[in-house]
This record gives sequence, structure tokens and C-alpha cells, in this order.
Amino acid sequence: MSHSELLVVENLSKTFKVPGGTLKAVQNASFTLGPAKTLGLVGESGSGKSTLGRAVLRLIEADSGSIVFDGVDIRSLSTKELRLKRKDMQMIFQNPLSSLNPRMTVERNIKDPLIIHNIGDAKERSHRVRELMERVGLSENMARAYPTELSGGQQQRVVIARALALNPKLIVCDEPVSALDVSIQLQIISLLQDLQREHNLSYIFISHNLAVVEYMSDAVAVMYLSEIVERAPVDELFAHPQHPYTRVLMQSVLKVPESLAQRSTFSTLPGEIPSPINPPSGCPFHPRCPLATDICRTTKPEEKMVGDQHQVSCHQAGVTAQVI
Repeated sequence: MSHSELLVVENLSKTFKVPGGTLKAVQNASFTLGPAKTLGLVGESGSGKSTLGRAVLRLIEADSGSIVFDGVDIRSLSTKELRLKRKDMQMIFQNPLSSLNPRMTVERNIKDPLIIHNIGDAKERSHRVRELMERVGLSENMARAYPTELSGGQQQRVVIARALALNPKLIVCDEPVSALDVSIQLQIISLLQDLQREHNLSYIFISHNLAVVEYMSDAVAVMYLSEIVERAPVDELFAHPQHPYTRVLMQSVLKVPESLAQRSTFSTLPGEIPSPINPPSGCPFHPRCPLATDICRTTKPEEKMVGDQHQVSCHQAGVTAQVI
């Protein structure tokens, strides 16, 4: 592992036993993340993004693969050792209200990690809570309020404050703004960026919104049907998407045209995402891909380099054709 990398994930897989068979939630996912960097994780609903994020933190146990965080393979840690390591790894959930204890005040929700890890005395913990509330933009008089008394944006600020309480190095942000109004989304995104600069935080930023991912990320991994099909630095990926699925996602971002010539007919990806219980043979995207050939239907593509730090799993990578 390079000293410049905080997190190295290799060949991580996770399945679930469900009625009807085995659901392949994540298959052979690999990526790296450096200190104070953001990896955007994008894809359709059901592609495995959230499962991958939870598996990286060992909130759910992966079936195979390795997770090397800060030089330690956390999959090899005992329950006690992992508990100590969790101070460095936190999560911001998509639905802030459901991730907060409704019976606890805002102050107690933020203070809870400090109590669990036995950090500081009562006075020091209260002082730390006040510091965090001020930093995330919550007034002191909200300390005695309950989560249900707050707006969605305020609830998410409480979740962010709680995630910061233990001074982590890595935060997994699972759709942290999707449940918020657009104006509040911008505030939360700006807050996350400011906190990253102040505390040298690394983020895994999970979203289906490519515009937000482009704005937030240093690198992007694209997931489709439980697999990472393309990875690249953010500028490279958005300038030169190689996988047909990535190109479709790019075209799904609604933008106001600057001229009549830039207007285009809005089109969508045909078909539905296949079942992860019974995925297609060959390339998982081939049933919906307009560039699919016989090899796509029979042979799973191997990951290959198509540029500096740009990796893609596609037999048709480099084909410059209109895909939808």
C-alpha cells in the first residue's frame, strides 16, 4: 500500500441469501482513496453503492476481499479492535431523521459517540458538543430540541456534527443531500467541503446525482449491477467517459442549453436494470447496451487501462459512437 493512500479496497464482494436465490450486492470492487480526497460513487438505484459503503466500514461483513484502512486490514480486526478503529471511520446517512435517536435531544445525539468511546468528562463533552453545533451552523438553543422538531437540513447538520465528534479520518456520505431541498443541498455540500479542508477528511460520496458528484469529487467510480465498471479522476471521467453506461449517465444530467444549437432531445436508457439474483452472462450491461456484440453477451470484460489512472471494464471501450 502506498503511503499516499488512506484506504485500499481490493476485490470486495458481498452477497445476501434471499427468497429465490443469492443476491449479488457487490462483486470484486476495488479502489483507493487518499487523505483529504473524495471518491464519488455513482450508479442507478440498486447498483450496490450503499452496500459497498457499509461494507467498507464493516457495518455489514463482506464475503471476501480486503479493506486496508490507514495501513491496517480492518477485516482481520477483532470486535474489540474494530470498536477502537471506528473512531477514525464514520458515516452520514441518507435519511437524517431515521439515523438519529428520536428520544434523545440534539445534544445527546451528538454526545453519544463521546460517551460510547469514553472520551472526556461531562463538562468536556458538553463543551465539545457546543463547538460542533456552532461549526455546523446550529444555534445553541437547539441543544435541548429533539430531532423531530428540526427541519431536514438541521437534522442533517446534527448527523454531520455527530460524525465529526471523534475526529475521524474517513466519512462515508451515503446520499447525504438527496432528501433535502435544493437550496439546503448547496449549504450542506459547502459545509462538507469546508470541513474537509479544515480537518483533512476523506470522503466516499455516494450519489446518483452526477452534477453533485462532479462538484464534490477528486475521482469517480461508476457502479452497475453490483460491479464497478469505470474509475477515473473526475475531470478525466467527465471529459472522456469510456463505458457506454457512464456515457448514458452523463447524458442524463439535465442542463440548460446556452443556445438553440445545443438543445437535444431528452432520451432515457432502455429497459430495466437486471436482477442481481440472476445477472446476465458476459458483460452485465449488454442487455441494455446499443454497442453490444457477441463477445459482450458471452464473455465478462476484464478491467483495463485506457488512460492515466483511467480504468474501465468494457469490450467496446474507446468506441466513439452515439449510445442512445
